Amino acid sequence: MTPNAASSASTGTGRRSFLASTAVAAAAVAGGMPLLSACGGADNGSRDGTTSGKNARKILPAYVASGVVKPDIPSRNGSSMGFTAKLDVGALETSVPTKLGKGGRVTVMSPFWGSPPKQDNPYYTSMNDLIGVDVQWRNQDGNTYDQKLGAVLASSDIPDVVVVPGWNMTGRIPSAIIGKFADLGPYLSGDRVKEYANLAAIPSDAWQRSLFGGRLMGLPMPASYVQNIVPLYRRDVFDKEGYEVPKSADEFTALCKEITRPRSKRWACGDMKWTAFNTFGVISGGEKALGWTVADGKMINRIETPEYLEALEWARKLMAAGYVHPQFRLGKSQIGDPTPLFTSGELLIWNNDISNWYGVQASQITQNPGFKVWGMDLWAHDGGDPTFWAANPASVFAFVNKKASESVVRDVLAVANVTAAPYGTKEWMMTNYGVEGTHYTLKNGLPVKNDKGNNEVTNAFVMVASPAATIAHPDLPDYTKGMVEWQQRVGSFTRKSSFWGLQITEPSRYTNLADDFEQLEDDIVRGHKKIGDMQQAVSDWKRKGGDRLRDWYSELLDENGPAAS
Repeated sequence: MTPNAASSASTGTGRRSFLASTAVAAAAVAGGMPLLSACGGADNGSRDGTTSGKNARKILPAYVASGVVKPDIPSRNGSSMGFTAKLDVGALETSVPTKLGKGGRVTVMSPFWGSPPKQDNPYYTSMNDLIGVDVQWRNQDGNTYDQKLGAVLASSDIPDVVVVPGWNMTGRIPSAIIGKFADLGPYLSGDRVKEYANLAAIPSDAWQRSLFGGRLMGLPMPASYVQNIVPLYRRDVFDKEGYEVPKSADEFTALCKEITRPRSKRWACGDMKWTAFNTFGVISGGEKALGWTVADGKMINRIETPEYLEALEWARKLMAAGYVHPQFRLGKSQIGDPTPLFTSGELLIWNNDISNWYGVQASQITQNPGFKVWGMDLWAHDGGDPTFWAANPASVFAFVNKKASESVVRDVLAVANVTAAPYGTKEWMMTNYGVEGTHYTLKNGLPVKNDKGNNEVTNAFVMVASPAATIAHPDLPDYTKGMVEWQQRVGSFTRKSSFWGLQITEPSRYTNLADDFEQLEDDIVRGHKKIGDMQQAVSDWKRKGGDRLRDWYSELLDENGPAAS
C-alpha cells in the first residue's frame, strides 16, 4: 500500500461488470404513469418515479460547508477537491468534538473485495470506540454481491444497515429499497442535519441521489460528476519516442498505427469503448435515467443517437486494425488484470478509472524511477470543442432497516458522521489509516500502511458514508494536481442531462429492457457482431417497450421537472 491513498469518494465508483439484472423476490412495482414525488406510497415499495424541484428541497438536508480543513485545490467545474501538502499527523483537526454514539450495536452488510478481517481486529474495535457504537460487520464477497443482496432483501433477516452500490441497483432492487428501508428525513432533512456536521457538509447533489420514492433514504458516497474514465498513457515512453498526444479520433488512430509493432510485442492501446463514448459525445449510460435526455424538444435515449453507433464503430476499427492488445479480444472473464501489460510497455494507452492514474504510478515509482503515467485530456472526435455528459454525483449508498429503532438509527448516523469526516481530520485518519503504530507508520512525514493496515483498514467504514469528493496524494503532489486539473478541464465541457442526479425507479415491466446492450456493445467492438445487429436491437427495444418508456420519462419530466429546477 502506498502512502496517503485518495479517499474512496474521490471518483465515481463504477463496476460495470455488474451491470446485469438482479432478480429479487420482492413486491412487484406497479406499472403506469410516474407518481408525483409528493404522493404517499404503500410500504411494499410500489412507487415509481423520482423526486425533484420543490418537493426535493423540502426533503434534502441543509448544506453547511465544512470549515475544518481548507483544500489546496478547491473544487471547480464539478471536480474533486485536491490536497497536496503533507499531513501533520500530530496536529490533525477534530471534526466530531463530541462522541455521538450511545453504545448500541449496529449490524452492517457491505461488499468486500479480498479476505475480510476478523470482527475483533484492532481497526474495527478502535473505530467503534471512536464512534461510540458497536458496529458488527457482515462483509460479503463484492464479486457476487448482487446475488447475496437479492437473497437478503427477499428475506426477513435484514441487517440494520445494508450498503447498495449503484451498479447493483438493477432489476427490482430500487423497489425493494423503497419497501425495506427507513426514511431518514425525520433525522436529516433541512436543519436537522446540523446535528451531524460532517453529513451537513455532503453536497446536496449527492443527497438528491439518495431520494427514493419521495423519501430521504440513502447515506451517500459523493463523487465528482466529471466522467471518471481517463485514457492513461505511458508519458515516459511518449517523451522518449516523440509521440504527440492526440486531439481528435483521426489523430488517435494515426498514433495507434505509429505505435503498434506486434513483432516487438507492443500495441497501442486496450479496448477504447468508454473513451469513444466520451469523445463522440454519447449521453452517459450505465444507470437507467443517465441514458435519457431531451434534445431538440424530443426525449431520446443514448442508444438511438448516431454518436452511439459512431463511437462503437470507431472502437471496433481500432480492434480490427490490430492496434488493440490481443488480450482485450477475449471475453471479460478471460481478460484478467491488464496492469502488467501497461507497466511492461506492451500497451501504451489504457482506459481506466482516474484513481488508477495515481495507483499505477505509486506502485511503480519505487522499482522504476523513470516510469511516468499521465492522463490524456478527452478530445472531441472531430477535433472541435467536445461535449461530455455528467456522471452521477453519488454511486454507493448505505440504507437503514425500516424496522430499526430510533436509537439504532441515531447510532448509524453517528457512524456516518465520523466516516464522512473531511480529509485532514483525526476522524478521516482513523477511518482511512487506522491506528498509528498498529496499522501505519510515518515515513518522511507520510503515513504508510503496514501489512496489518492493508489487511484490516479497507472496504469497511468508508462504505457507510464519505465526505465530498477528494483527491489527496501528498506523496505525489504533482499527480494530485494533475488529476484535479484534468477533472476541471473536462468539467468545463460537461453537460448535465435532463435527469442528471435524480434517483429514478422505473416501472417493473421495463427493468430488464436494456439488459443485453452492454454485451452487444462488447461483441461489436470485438468483431463478433456488426453495427447492423445493434440497429436491429434498438428497433426491437423500441417495439418491446422503449417507446412506451420514452413516454413514461416524458411524463416524469413534465410532472416533476429536472433536478435543478
